[in-house]
Amino acid sequence: MDNSVASVATQNGREDTNKFFTAHHKPSKGGWAAAIFIIFVEMAERFAFYGLGGNLMNYLTNVRGEPNATAAKNVNTWSGVSALLPLFGAFIADSYLGRFKTILFSSVIYFMGMILLVLSVSVIDDHKSVFFIALYILAIAEGGHKPCVQTFAADQFDDNNPEERAAKSSFFNWWFLGIVTGASAAIVVIIYIQENVGWAAGFGVLAGILAMALILFLVGFKKYRIDKKRTEGSPFTKVVQVIVAAARKWRLSETRGGRGVCYEDNDGKKLRQSRGRNIERTNQLRFLEKAMIIDDVDCLSKQRNPWRLCSQNQVEQVKLVIRLIPIWISCIMFFAVQQQIHTFVTKQGGTVNRSIGSHLQIPPAALQSLVGIAILVTIPIYDRIFVPLAWKFTGLPSGITMLQRIGVGLFLSILNMSVAAIVEVKRLNIARENGLMDSPKATLPMSLWWLVPQYMICGISDAFATVGLQELFYDQMPEEMRSMGAAACISIVGVGNFINTAIISIVQDISSRNGGHKWIGNNLNRSHLDYFYWTMAGLSALNFCAYVWIAKAYVYKNVVEDEAKEDKELTNFYDLPTGEMKSQDHV
Repeated sequence: MDNSVASVATQNGREDTNKFFTAHHKPSKGGWAAAIFIIFVEMAERFAFYGLGGNLMNYLTNVRGEPNATAAKNVNTWSGVSALLPLFGAFIADSYLGRFKTILFSSVIYFMGMILLVLSVSVIDDHKSVFFIALYILAIAEGGHKPCVQTFAADQFDDNNPEERAAKSSFFNWWFLGIVTGASAAIVVIIYIQENVGWAAGFGVLAGILAMALILFLVGFKKYRIDKKRTEGSPFTKVVQVIVAAARKWRLSETRGGRGVCYEDNDGKKLRQSRGRNIERTNQLRFLEKAMIIDDVDCLSKQRNPWRLCSQNQVEQVKLVIRLIPIWISCIMFFAVQQQIHTFVTKQGGTVNRSIGSHLQIPPAALQSLVGIAILVTIPIYDRIFVPLAWKFTGLPSGITMLQRIGVGLFLSILNMSVAAIVEVKRLNIARENGLMDSPKATLPMSLWWLVPQYMICGISDAFATVGLQELFYDQMPEEMRSMGAAACISIVGVGNFINTAIISIVQDISSRNGGHKWIGNNLNRSHLDYFYWTMAGLSALNFCAYVWIAKAYVYKNVVEDEAKEDKELTNFYDLPTGEMKSQDHV
């Protein structure tokens, strides 16, 4: 195919499609026809995950008899491990198996783990250890499934096709919408079955859904765009190579002792400039650029030693990875806040009047569906109304940048905890006024509608921050490390859960000193969840300030496609004039 390509610059993580004109034939594979299969598979997987995790707190406290704080720590630990294992799964996918095979194997493990979970609550119910073994088998399956499925779906859209490139941005919104649909359906349907029919029946339905998802994934095989290239080892090796090469040449500079800069991105014997998508040079993390400076030893070598000399493109790829680390750290607190919905807010909901009419009683965990409803409403409005309106003011196809979108979500999480604290004060006052302080299982004369605002704010903040993070960690990672980017994004959730557990432990320790009452006790009417929520709001506010400072300094990648210059030798000198640097849009 003959492509006439000039320059493609990604501003704010997006290519300027107005400057990118190329002839493309309609692909026989990939696109929405393939992505829709993967979206439905992920909907089924999220249905299973939230059908289990959404009511796990109540299972551990009501069936297994665990104290509230212990059950919350167990839920947080399992959720955290489930979110951190994708780092290992992404490594396997990017380095050895590829995304398709990793998803396939993980789906089989997922199904087997769910079968064992069904047995652990029915046939072998008296063995608590079997239940937790099944839980962590499911966590292993999550580790392979999570980092690959979204990336595999996004790969169905070709970055070199302007139409598909534009569709990819919208894809992330509809992908998240699909996830929320599956999760919300599970919270309503499965939790009802668990509470009114039985836990074995509820988990059995989840096993059936996973079997259907596996079959559906295989049905769509012929439509998938699968990269047939053999993996070339771990992409982490290239990161380490840049760091080692830069360290070996730490005294060298382009103007003093240097013989030029390496453009070549290949490890082949011909030392020529390559053709393809190259990342434009930036002024950040300049110490890494020593890795691409050619010295006398490199000039005397017949073949490039990747541990001594790295290409400019490779160095810029490593910069991309390192620039994402501060963003990763600054979003941990957000997910520590979001986890409250699955633990203490659920227990909080169990104390209020959840009756609708004279016959319908809503299970406490089913209130989590309000988060899904908020997202289901927010995503279409954002994609179809907000983005076109914002585009008129910003000129960005996405309306606002990815970092701005994440920032809105982080700000809303502060509001979420503040509202939760105010509602908890109201709940405690009602318990006190009605003499129910020592009746933890009594239903308070307080409507469930008091809890709706915090659930809705949680959902809206998710629609901004989570989708923004997913797109950022896909778009800004090097192409061969995109599974790792997805895993890094997911791992924020895991670390957030562990941070949440640590905060609970610290709060429990401090509040119980000198004979004081613990803020989080088995009797919520005698506890002080409001103090805990205010603590989380304060920590989130400090974290938000740090995020804004980090985001202002962030530089998005610029991708440039160059025509190959034949017979250009690697030993060409390179001096980048400051005036020719392309400006990078910040937040």
